[in-house]
Amino acid sequence: MSLPSFLLEILVCPECRSPLDEEIEGEAHELRCTGEGCGLVYPVRDGIPVLLVDEARRPS
Repeated sequence: MSLPSFLLEILVCPECRSPLDEEIEGEAHELRCTGEGCGLVYPVRDGIPVLLVDEARRPS
């Protein structure tokens, strides 16, 4: 299930304040930071973005 577009327009990375891109691959639903040098990936659990730096992962 995709997040509403109005929500994606206002969500930003809590680490660097860059916009987030939604990525959906099968069961995995994540929001990826578009900021150069940041790139944190935040999980979406049960349709709710978890925008906590401690919960984010660095891209491999």
